[in-house]
Amino acid sequence: MKQTLTLVCKLKPTPEQAPQIEAMLQAFADGCNFANESVNPKVTNKVTIQAQTYGQLRSRFGLSANQAVRVCARVAANRKTAKLKGKSVKTFKPTSADYDARIFAFREKDWSVSLTLLGHREQIELDVGKYQSGKLKGRKPTSATLCKHRDGQFYIHIQVSDETPQPIKSNHVIGVDFGRRDIAVTSDGKKWDGKPIEKVRDKFSKTRALLLAKVSKGTRTTRRRVRKILKRLSGRERCYQAWLNHNISKRIIETAKSQSAMVAIENLTGIRDRTNQQPRNKTERRRSNSWAFYQLRTFVEYKGLKEGIGVVAVNPAYTSRTCHVCNHLGLRSEKRFKCGNCGWHGDADVNGAINISKLGAAFVSLPGGSNLSFSLNRDDSGLLKAPPF
Repeated sequence: MKQTLTLVCKLKPTPEQAPQIEAMLQAFADGCNFANESVNPKVTNKVTIQAQTYGQLRSRFGLSANQAVRVCARVAANRKTAKLKGKSVKTFKPTSADYDARIFAFREKDWSVSLTLLGHREQIELDVGKYQSGKLKGRKPTSATLCKHRDGQFYIHIQVSDETPQPIKSNHVIGVDFGRRDIAVTSDGKKWDGKPIEKVRDKFSKTRALLLAKVSKGTRTTRRRVRKILKRLSGRERCYQAWLNHNISKRIIETAKSQSAMVAIENLTGIRDRTNQQPRNKTERRRSNSWAFYQLRTFVEYKGLKEGIGVVAVNPAYTSRTCHVCNHLGLRSEKRFKCGNCGWHGDADVNGAINISKLGAAFVSLPGGSNLSFSLNRDDSGLLKAPPF
């Protein structure tokens, strides 16, 4: 099985190349919008979309043959995703363009990339760190995505694939319960407090509110200075969240590897939609919508594949309200749990993590699992996923 990693590398275009990249991104977005509007919304096959729009994409927007094919593939992929979510495809913005091996090449000798733009090809210098250079050394990647980030800078997201090691033979499962008060709690009692990240989010939120208030009342010079400050602050919160999730996922996988264990996590797909339906004040809505559990799940998944650790996603329904000792529903009050049947009481998140561990063990038929029996399937990324109850 292959694992694909995306390396984000900053581009250093010349003053002449920058507007050419902008034009390419705009043409790609315009082509996507044209193809999406021209073809029946029910069509999700990229070959069908290509057959109906290929000629016009090339003549009308100046795209090369492969760029036109990439446009059709992007529209088809977005339509499939929107169909699964029961939504319509949104308007494409000029922020990214897909590249394959015929219109993209990585040059290790001078650390640059060769990209086909509109009507010509450009060689653009890379600005990479030690991590990216170590991953790219000796490699010949065949796909990438040209992007313009929120900071206004251009980046190339290069995909590299590696063969994953054979899965480690596991004899038990470590369950992981996700939450806001404690970001992650494992079935063996390890916890990662959520107060630091909540404090950082609240701090940035207050800073943004104060700056935006000055924008609405200040002079033109004040507004210009405030915009510069907001741009400088942009991304710092996301970087801190990603750094924290990387460290948590690393510790979880290291523990699992040292114990020759699998990892069972909660399948929290759609949790933001469910929580937004509950009555909450403005602060709680902001905190709920800033959860990064999907990112943490993704980090645990790809680190597990890299180390040969199996990761399974289970349905979290009632896991924190069911006693792990007697399997009866108990009473949960914030962080405390008490079972009225057997009398067990303790941390509700640890109790939930143990139940997740037992469900994971049952799904992969390991000793110590519950008496339930289920089948497993894999999602698009290769993650084992259990069906709902």
